Amino acid sequence: MNRYLKNLISAVLTVIWVAGCAPHKDRSATAYAKPGESPRITTARISKTTDTTPGKGVLYKVVRDPRIEKMAKVLVEYSVAVKKGDVVVIEAPPAAEPLVVALYKAVIEAGGHPHIRMQPAILEELLLKYGSDEQLKYVSPLDMQTIETMDVDIWILGEVNTRALTNVDPARQALQTPLGLRWWKRFREREAKNELRSTATLFPTNAYAQDADMSLTEYEDFVFRACLLDKEDPVAAWREIERKQQKVVDLLNTKKRLRVQAPNGTDLTMSVEGRTWVNCFGTTNFPDGEVFTGPVEDSVEGTIVFDFPAVLMGRECKGVKLRFEKGRVVEATAEKGQDFLLKMLDQDKGARRAGEFAIACNYGITQFTKHPLFDEKIGGTVHLAVGGGYPESGSKNESGLHWDMVCDMRNGGRITADGQIIYENGKFTVID
Repeated sequence: MNRYLKNLISAVLTVIWVAGCAPHKDRSATAYAKPGESPRITTARISKTTDTTPGKGVLYKVVRDPRIEKMAKVLVEYSVAVKKGDVVVIEAPPAAEPLVVALYKAVIEAGGHPHIRMQPAILEELLLKYGSDEQLKYVSPLDMQTIETMDVDIWILGEVNTRALTNVDPARQALQTPLGLRWWKRFREREAKNELRSTATLFPTNAYAQDADMSLTEYEDFVFRACLLDKEDPVAAWREIERKQQKVVDLLNTKKRLRVQAPNGTDLTMSVEGRTWVNCFGTTNFPDGEVFTGPVEDSVEGTIVFDFPAVLMGRECKGVKLRFEKGRVVEATAEKGQDFLLKMLDQDKGARRAGEFAIACNYGITQFTKHPLFDEKIGGTVHLAVGGGYPESGSKNESGLHWDMVCDMRNGGRITADGQIIYENGKFTVID
C-alpha cells in the first residue's frame, strides 16, 4: 500500500478513536466500552483484536487507562479525604476531562457534593490582551464566596499550550496581584485553620510532554510513576514517605539558623527560629515529597543561584541569580527573561522577600521537566519561593506572587544548621 495512503488511513482512525467511535461500520463505539461506561476516552491505549465473523477481520478498540481512576481514588480518599456532605470544587481545563469525570464519580461515591469549574485556557489570554486595567484588577465576589463555602478544592493543571502567555506584557499580568493577594490570603487562612482541604495535581498533555522532551506516553508514565500510582498500594507508599520525612522535620525544628552553599555561587543564610517545618507527603500537592518552612522575613542574606529555569505563567527565566540584604532581594539577574523577572518582583511589597524555603526529598523524581509541581520535588535539590508564604510555617510575608525556584545540591551542595553540617551532595548526613 502507498505510504501516503497508509498515513491518511492512520489519521482517520485516530480521529475515530478520539471521537469514541468504532473503526468498523457494523459496530458502535459502545460495543468497546464496559457496561455503564462512556465510550468517549481521551487518554487511552490502542489494542488489536480479531473478529472471527466472516468479512470483518481485524478490529481495533480503545482501552481506558486504569491509572486515571486510580489517581482519582487516591486524591479523593487520601489527599483531601472527602467526607459525606463535603462541598468539593474541582477546578480544571477541558484537556483534563478524563480525570475530572473520574474525580466526579469518586466524590459522589465518598458522599460529597462535587462542583465543576472548567473553562477554556484561552479566556485568561483574552482577559490579559483585551481587558482594561479595572477589569484586570477586578475581584469577583463569586470567587470569594466559593473560597468561603467550599470544604475541599481539587486543582488540576492541564495546559495544551504552556507558552500561550509568552507575548503578554508582564506589567499587565502584575495588575492581577490584588486578586492574587486577596484570594491567596483568605484561602491560606482557611487552610491553616483546617477549615479547607486542598490539593493540586497535573493531567498529562502533549504540551507538558514537549516541555519535558518526552513523548506523551513517556510523560504519562513519568507522571503516574511520580504519583506512586505504579505501586500496588499508593497510599501506603505515601505514608512511608511521611514517616521518613518526619525525621527530617523533627531535626530541622530544633535548628535556628541555616547556611546554604553550592558550587554554582550560592551562599545564603537565614533564620528559621520560631518557624515550623512542614512535612509534605501527597496531600497538598500530588505528587509531593518535600519539607518546607517560612524564613524569618528580614533574616535572609547572601546569594542564591538557580540551576534550572524558573518557570511562571508560561514564561521561562534562565540563569536566575538573587542577592538578598536584610531579607529583601536587592539584585536580581537572569540570562534570559530578566525583564519579566523584575516585573514580577516589583508587583508588591512582599514579592522581593522569601516566603518559603524547602528541601526536596522525592528521590524517585530525577528529571527536570520545566514544571514546578515535579521539579521542586527532585530529591537532592532545594527551592526558595519569593513572594507569599504559608501561615502554617509561621511565615508572615504577604504577596500576590509565589514563585518557586530550584537550586541543585547534588554535586557539592551543603546545608549547615547552627554550625553543624547536616546535608551534603543532596542528602542528609545525620539521618538514617
